[in-house]
Amino acid sequence: MPVTACYAALPQMSRGRRFAEPADPERSPYQRDRDRVIHSTAFRRLQYKTQVFVFHAGDHFRSRLTHSIEVSQIARSLARALALDEDLAEALALAHDLGHTCFGHAGEDALQACMAGFGGFDHNEQTVRILTSLERRYADFDGLNLTWEMLEGVVKHNGPLKAPRTTIAELDAEWPLALDQQPSLEAQIAALADDIAYNSHDIDDGLAAGLFEVADLIDLPLVGPVFRAVRERYPTLEGTRLRHEAVRRLVNAMVRDLLEETRTRLEAKQPQSIADVRAAGAPLAAFSATMQAHDRSLKGFLFQRMWRHPSVLDVTERAKQVVVRLFERYHEDPAALPERWRHATVGTTPTARARIVADYIAGMTDRFAYQDHARLFEISPQ
Repeated sequence: MPVTACYAALPQMSRGRRFAEPADPERSPYQRDRDRVIHSTAFRRLQYKTQVFVFHAGDHFRSRLTHSIEVSQIARSLARALALDEDLAEALALAHDLGHTCFGHAGEDALQACMAGFGGFDHNEQTVRILTSLERRYADFDGLNLTWEMLEGVVKHNGPLKAPRTTIAELDAEWPLALDQQPSLEAQIAALADDIAYNSHDIDDGLAAGLFEVADLIDLPLVGPVFRAVRERYPTLEGTRLRHEAVRRLVNAMVRDLLEETRTRLEAKQPQSIADVRAAGAPLAAFSATMQAHDRSLKGFLFQRMWRHPSVLDVTERAKQVVVRLFERYHEDPAALPERWRHATVGTTPTARARIVADYIAGMTDRFAYQDHARLFEISPQ
């Protein structure tokens, strides 16, 4: 058995669950959290939710599901290297995107616009809504009844919160989550694993889709030297192998940098418990300053050359129209909703009804949203 660091999220020290349950004799609390996420309806839906390309663009492009699996692999490897709790890191990585809408960021942008006058929409808050109330699998409670450490990590995916949104604020009032403190190291590395996976698979998918060429990457810091090194070592390597070899090396470079910087920070701070991690005042898991600059440069390139590519924008604009029309129809005519959701709107205010409609639409896969749009309007936006 691997040795666990004193500053890890030790399962035997978990703060428990909102609703008391008997302990499992074979699995730790965080193993159960991971298993509950994997068996949830929201997790299965990620298979047909867009990362960048809509579900029908090709079989080999990433979906939210494949992205989440890649993040979990990186997070678990990082946790093992740092002697943290691998199960908690993995569970957080698998859960981090559950609240994303259909059609990726385009769908979220559209739903944010629809909800602007009704309390707004945020995918991280939506993840919390799924985990605490929208999943309906257990006889004794709504949601998945995850551990305090799991919910803390999801809530603080982007760090401490000064102005939490409504769902998170209400949860914190009932079950304080120390929102002003740093999350566990397991949560910190899960968030950074998300960055690593994003960068690597966006390069992979962008090249595969022909949105940019290897030559366009050569002048970028970090990425350019990696591709040049592969070309020099394997001058006759065909394009697909070149791409995969370079992306693999890019992931390794970011992981090594993260481990080195995190170990340096741990050595400087010498935390003796997870309480010391939370009270550190700044993240203890991080990229070096140089890698952070490389990360910003790469994200800027990908935003312009991939996310803003005309062929991507053309599809995402049509997808936004689908989300907006669905929201407007269901908000004006809740009788068109399925029975469970229709029943929930009875007697509600326009704001409360809007939240129910947003919950329903946010749970849709790309494919289902298109089908529902065609059913309601008898036309296809494609």
